[in-house]
Amino acid sequence: MGQEGMEKLRGAGWETFDHVADIGVRGIGLTVEEAFENGAKALFSIMVEDLSEVIPRETVPVSCSSYDLTGLFVAWLNELIGVADIREMVFREFTVQINNVSLKGTAKGQRWDQGNISRGIEVKGATFTKAIVEKSNGFYVAQCVVDV
Repeated sequence: MGQEGMEKLRGAGWETFDHVADIGVRGIGLTVEEAFENGAKALFSIMVEDLSEVIPRETVPVSCSSYDLTGLFVAWLNELIGVADIREMVFREFTVQINNVSLKGTAKGQRWDQGNISRGIEVKGATFTKAIVEKSNGFYVAQCVVDV
């Protein structure tokens, strides 16, 4: 992705991309933490029809670790999917602190039964397909394909 494409994405901070029968998620940021946060927004934008309808009523702590940054991104998304499923919630806002290959963060959102949120596509899990965390043209990019 060239500088012009990165600058365009920087405005939104995230996007999804097609991948055969699944969907890719990509977060972009000035820091690796911001890229992870935006990757989580891309993930939840699949699960609901309109992410802006989700009200950040509750804050849930989230933590995970892995062997490298790419594995950490996949672990982060899978942890969010698990927490959302167990708590019957959907998230919209995220904070991330990364120390080496450990992550501590928060997810803010609401329970599915607390409003008229239109469900999107069910995401089963994040995979290592097309997974990468790298710095490109001054921006960090964190991406992978999620199984739907």
